[in-house]
Amino acid sequence: MLITTSFRANEQTIKTAKVLAEDLHSEYIDRRKQSVRQLAKTRGDVLVVGKERFEWYQSNGEKFFFHPSSAMFRVKRILRGEKDPLIEAAQLMPGDSFLDCTLGLGSDAITASCAVGNTGEVVGIEKNPITALLVREGLRTWETGVIEADEAMKQISVISGDSIEQLKKLPNRSFDVVYFDPMFEETIRESSSIAPLRQVAEHHFDHDVAMQEAMRVARKRVVLKDHWKSTRFTAKSYQFQVIKRKTAQFHYGYIVIEEEKRKSPE
Repeated sequence: MLITTSFRANEQTIKTAKVLAEDLHSEYIDRRKQSVRQLAKTRGDVLVVGKERFEWYQSNGEKFFFHPSSAMFRVKRILRGEKDPLIEAAQLMPGDSFLDCTLGLGSDAITASCAVGNTGEVVGIEKNPITALLVREGLRTWETGVIEADEAMKQISVISGDSIEQLKKLPNRSFDVVYFDPMFEETIRESSSIAPLRQVAEHHFDHDVAMQEAMRVARKRVVLKDHWKSTRFTAKSYQFQVIKRKTAQFHYGYIVIEEEKRKSPE
């Protein structure tokens, strides 16, 4: 991956780009007047460091940058006292801890962070290091104009790594809710903002291992978001209770951690 800057970059932006190039073991190049899309087409993916945001130009012509996406209207619904299907499935309360094992753009994590409030904890795991970088930076710097949303974004911690490997490192009962939103077994129509992520997302999902580790780590619930036809909901090994929504192409399923398991020693 090439690292460069936006046009008319200041010294701090150039310094940031050079540091990122070292951290990512990538090549830094001066922007000058070169077209980023042409660079991406001929040299591969390009990460553009700007004063306000980072942009990832992929060699296939797609461009990706962080933005709150659907989280904004979901946060506004919560602030109005309305329900959100993820929050209902997870039964999140102020002060709870929430582990998002498939962070992506962070829409679910932002919504969860708003629900748990400043006394809660939200951690997101993202396997692709560039996606993790862009989302971490975006959560820290994006300003929505809604104080509660800005605070919710800033309190999310982002981990770059494999979610199952990260789960294995965690103690028993260390998060109230463990959440998964893996690539669906059946494709649904996506918004144009999400499409670039599909090219770099992790398509392999070891459902059995993920559920075993999640049920060990969770104190209250394990929650899965998936296509309404998904066979993951009906696997006999796990007793998912599915919240079915007539007009939605995806459902939420949850496993309640039994009381005796919650109290088991670490």
